[in-house]
Amino acid sequence: MNPYTYRNAELYCESVSLSHLVSQFGTPLYVYSTQSIVDSCRSMQQVMAGSPHRTYYAVKANANPALLHLIAREGLGADVGSKGELYLALRAGFPPERITFSGVGKQDDEIEYGCKHNIHAFNVESAQEIEVINTIASRVGTTAGILLRANLDIDAGGHAYVSTGKKQNKFGIPSADIPGLLRRASGLSHIHLLGIHSHIGSQITSTETFLQAARSLAHLVRNVREAGLTVQELDFGGGYGIDYHGFLSHPLLPQERPELPGFSAPALLASIIPVLASTGCRLAVQPGRSIIAQSGVLCVRVLYRKQTENKVFIIVDGGMNDLIRPSLYHAYHQIVPVTLRETPHEQVDVVGPVCESGDFFAQDRMLQTMERGDFLGVMCAGAYGFVLASNYNGRLKAAEVCVDGPAYSVVRERERFDDLQ
Repeated sequence: MNPYTYRNAELYCESVSLSHLVSQFGTPLYVYSTQSIVDSCRSMQQVMAGSPHRTYYAVKANANPALLHLIAREGLGADVGSKGELYLALRAGFPPERITFSGVGKQDDEIEYGCKHNIHAFNVESAQEIEVINTIASRVGTTAGILLRANLDIDAGGHAYVSTGKKQNKFGIPSADIPGLLRRASGLSHIHLLGIHSHIGSQITSTETFLQAARSLAHLVRNVREAGLTVQELDFGGGYGIDYHGFLSHPLLPQERPELPGFSAPALLASIIPVLASTGCRLAVQPGRSIIAQSGVLCVRVLYRKQTENKVFIIVDGGMNDLIRPSLYHAYHQIVPVTLRETPHEQVDVVGPVCESGDFFAQDRMLQTMERGDFLGVMCAGAYGFVLASNYNGRLKAAEVCVDGPAYSVVRERERFDDLQ
């Protein structure tokens, strides 16, 4: 169920109006729905329930400590990409045995930190990394679990910056090299060889693309076993997309249909589970965006309405420093008024105050006529929103609020100027 609905022309998150939240906490303001996050966690867990499995939430998608605690409480594990994310995951209550560490450039102190906390596994990206992990684990006096990340040379589509599974990308080990490296790793005294990992990209909505990856992995597992090697675990990674279009509908909103009617990440995952389960491995997935994106909205206030010969600009108080996805990826987010009015729709650019032409949330978008002081909601901003925020132009980072039914709480205070020092 969508946690965001209009009631008497006012946009609500669960049982709290966004007008109330922005009047109390100001803008820019990130708002998250507790129920949406819980429902997403349970849906992903349910689709995996027929096989031995583990679901690792990708902390990079949103690392707010309160939200991490909520996800840990739902029984998910965490996939981290740095020492900082590992620190946050441990503090949020993720048990070390439910944590994996991904990334192509793990530093020595990060590996040591993971070894000292006996995390479940490192997802290894190169032959040299295996040797480094073995050396550090020996020094710490432990054995480190590893999975080898296979580069399957699959084009997942979408923006080039979120492609990770092609042979020209920096990620993973060529599939042909996996059996030899597994044999080599199995002979190291402080390495516990667990299996194979994969991650082909982000914001993927094609079932066929994932089926291709699943079949390639199943084939790789068979080849490895035929070579006399053991594969216990198969981590299929993440990248499960969402539909950013048509998230909200209302007679007073411009008509916007979903781009992928009926699409859901759990349904996509359900279609590939049989292929992965045929390997007999314990399965793992690493959803991030699909857990958290649709739970969040970025609320901004209209500063100015500016009309030129060619354009109408709606200038808001949030910018690319708050939500960089539209600028970085030309990513689409539905943008809706917090308060609906019966006014004509017009084509506008929604832009921020940052001194860059790339500082925009939408271009040539239909909106109701917006005036100074109105509020807008940038929808599906729960993933790769605040976590990518910066202080560019000396701008303060937004506050974050979490809603749970009729209750709400600040889960991150708005920055103050002292925080810029």
